Parts: sequence; C-alpha cells; structure tokens
Amino acid sequence: MQTSETPTNSPELKIGQRVHSAGNSRRIGTVKYVGPVEGYLGNWVGIDWDNNEDGKHDGSINGVRYFESKSPKSGSFVRAHNLCTGISLLKALEIRYKSTSTKEEEEEMYVLSATNRRVSIELLGKDKIQDKVSRFEELKGASLSYLGVSSSGPPCEISTTIPNLKELDLTGNLLSEWKDIGTICKELPTLETLNLSNNFMSTDINGMPLLKNIRILVLNNTGLNWMQVEILKTSLPAIEELHLMGNKITEIMPTSSITVQGFDCLHVLNLEDNFISDWGEILKLSQLRSLEQLHLNKNAIKQIWYPEDESIEKSYRPFQSLRGLLLGGNKIGDLASVDSLNSFPSLMDIRLSENPVTDPGQSGIARFALIARLEKVEILNGSEVSPRERKDSEIRYVRLVMSKMHENVEETRRLHPRFVKLKEFHGIEDERPSNLAAGPRTMSSGLICITLKCVGASIGEKPPLTKKLPATTTVGKLKILCESFFKLKSIKPVLFLQEEGSPLPTLLDEDMASLIDVGVGNESTILVDEEN
Repeated sequence: MQTSETPTNSPELKIGQRVHSAGNSRRIGTVKYVGPVEGYLGNWVGIDWDNNEDGKHDGSINGVRYFESKSPKSGSFVRAHNLCTGISLLKALEIRYKSTSTKEEEEEMYVLSATNRRVSIELLGKDKIQDKVSRFEELKGASLSYLGVSSSGPPCEISTTIPNLKELDLTGNLLSEWKDIGTICKELPTLETLNLSNNFMSTDINGMPLLKNIRILVLNNTGLNWMQVEILKTSLPAIEELHLMGNKITEIMPTSSITVQGFDCLHVLNLEDNFISDWGEILKLSQLRSLEQLHLNKNAIKQIWYPEDESIEKSYRPFQSLRGLLLGGNKIGDLASVDSLNSFPSLMDIRLSENPVTDPGQSGIARFALIARLEKVEILNGSEVSPRERKDSEIRYVRLVMSKMHENVEETRRLHPRFVKLKEFHGIEDERPSNLAAGPRTMSSGLICITLKCVGASIGEKPPLTKKLPATTTVGKLKILCESFFKLKSIKPVLFLQEEGSPLPTLLDEDMASLIDVGVGNESTILVDEEN
C-alpha cells in the first residue's frame, strides 16, 4: 500500500510544529529545537515525543540543555530527513480508500491449516467494496486515523470531493491549528460527527466559524482546558455529545456566570480521566438543562452532594435531566455521598465501582447494600438491577441493619436514611426475644440458605451443596466447614460471594466477620476456591 511518508527538509521545520517519524506515523512528537548540537556535525531537530518512552533524554545532552521535554525519556535529536511534516486530508483519503494491496501484502494474508500449511485468504467481494469506498462522492463516513494529516489542503477541493460526508475520524494526526479544523468543517456542510482525539490542538480558538451541524465532537487527549471549551462553545450551537477525556482538566471555568450556560442541546458530557477533585467544580454544570449523561470516571473526586441550599445560580432544579452519572475510579469513601444521589431528580444509571466506598478491602459496602440505599437506581456499575434483585437486596439490607441496631436506634436511623421506609415497605417485624420458660430457643428464624460451589482447579469436580447455616456464622468457621463438606485435606479454601448483576465475585477475607456482615443473605451463592 502507499504510505504518507514525505520526509521533510530542515528549512520547513519550526518550533512547535507537529511531526511524525518517517516510517511510523504513530510515533508523533513536537519540534522543540532546530540547530546544531555540540559535538555532532550538522543541524539536528529536537523532538518531544507524545509517548514518554519514545525518546532517550529530557532535552539535554552532554550537560547542555537544548529544550525541556515533558518527561525524562520523551526527548531525542533526529535528522530532519527522518521526520515527516504530514499530508493533506484529501491525500490521506486517497491513501486509505483508493490504494490497492501489493502482491507481497496479499501473499502475507493467510491462515495455518491443521497440518501447519499456509492457506491463502481471498477477500470475497473485495473489488465491490473497494469500488464503493473509492467513489468519494458517495462516502458517508471516513476513518483517517494515524495517517499524518496536517492540513485541509487546497480551498474548495474537500467540498467537491466528499460532499456527503457525515462522520470523520482524524484521531492521531498532526493537526494543531483550529483554522484548519474550521476549514474542513466549513467545506463539509453535512458533517455531524468529528473525532480529533490525540491531536495536540493550539490554545488559539478565536475565529472559528459557526459549525451548525456538528452534533458529536470528540476531543480526547488534545490538551484543551475548560476556558478553551467555553470559546469553542459559541461555534457549536447544535452539539449533543462532547468528549474531553484525558485533558488534565482540574476546574470548570464559566466565562459569564457562576454556572456554565449555553450548550442547550448537550446530552452527553464526557470528562473521564481528568484531574478534577472538587465536586464544587462539577456543580458548575448543574444548570445544563439538556444534560442526560455525565461521565466522571477516573478523576480524583472524594465527596459528592446535591446542591439543595448551595449559593449557585439556579434557574431550574440542578441536574434536572441527568439520568446517568459515572463516578467509577474516584476516591469517594463516605456513605453520605452515596445517599446524596437519591436527591438527583432523574438519576437511574450510576457507576461507583473502584471507589473506597464500594471496596470491601477498604470497609466498603456490597452491591446489595448500594441497591438498597439508592432508591431509583436501575443500572448499577453497568449491570441492570432487576425487580427481584432490588427486593432481595432491600430485605437483606434491612435485616443486616437490624442485626446491628442494639441500643442506639436514632444513630442507626441517621446512618441508614432508608431503613425505616424499607422496613415498613417489606413488612419486616422487629425480632422479639424468645421466652425462656417456653423451652429451648429455636435458631430457624436466624438460618440462611446458601449454595457452595467449588471452582478451584485442584479441588476437582464436586456437585454444589446447599446448606442452612446461622447468619452469625463467621467466614473463618465457614472455611472450616467447607474443608469438611468437600473433604479438602491439604487445600486451604478461599471464599467469594457471587452476587447477581455484579461482574466479579467479592472476596470474603475477614475471617472474624459474620456472614450477614459481609453481605451473605438467604439463597446467596459462595464460590469455594483454593489459595494460590
């Protein structure tokens, strides 16, 4: 196939220019220095590579600093002829969709038979597909990722070549100037989806044309901060999805008021994998009246709350339309944050995985307790909450709280805001002390039915066992019982609780904790594994 490699000459290079390595369009960097290097002949180009492991040093060599790289091993010096300054969008289009496979490439397309012989692959309908995608005027979507695109090309040629394009993926190219993006979009009047991820964009956004048809814009890992997003907002009157992952955003900075205004059509805002730690920054988004999905996974948020009495501008109820809030991989550790999610008027899809509050190893609570505390949740951590799971979870939760109430009833109710309501809803009565004069106490009311399944490789195939045990049985005691039930002589069992809707089982590693304490309820399934 043809390639985009066009080695450059040093006079074309300038500081700040984006380039890629000749022969590898995925090895992208920024020019930081052009000139001589002490002890070496000729001119050299200092590059700060996007991948921190692609270089050799930090911009200094033999004790002389020529530039400052972003990491200790992302800088290197190369000759200009080993760099490419990129190609136009139309050239990339031609390379991607009009090039044909060479004989050598087709010979490399094979599978191995049962006898280890090569069997060539023939792509059925290849010519028809090639013919269709090469008719650019019919093209609706184009993926030009990592082809070294650095410019829009000659004026008006894009509009005549691909007039009906609706989706354009320009991930990982050499684009950096917003004027080039504006030109591309202006010449593509039907364009609705644009992906510019992994292009290091300029901070100068002024002068962007009105992009009235763009509905989905992906700007992951482009270096944008929120101030630049505010400038860009005026050019995007119809934007419905905005993706801003991996941009090191720490704060939301509205330009005209305390809260972010505009974005009247925005349904999805993706701020995953940034550096936001203060929930107060997120509250600045509370007046986006069309916002339905807010993605905040992999930030550093420690606490959340609903702004009932906060001093922020409120022209309507905060987060009125928000249905999905993804908070996985943060630092949330308190149950008050979990309970506050009940105040969001429309919230039903919640992700809280990989937070201390849901990590059993950090005294976090189990899935069933989350479901019971979250009144309206229908999807938790990506798994649907069925009516059966909700009922079982709420009953288990109430019985767990009742087992720990003891004397301080008011404190228990403060710590478990939904306890009283759930107890009444499910008709669960307080346990009455047994009458000692009436004879020996029965334990039947405190028994739970559990299923034990062996999954350890060395244990062998054994049929599942269903047992009735007291809810106060400790995890350590159950391990001993498993050794007896399954005749495990030299194998130390490890127990996991398998919960409906949870993608991974929960390790039960607190030997002194009771089954009810770790979330084991009636009809629970416990997996019996072996120590490594």
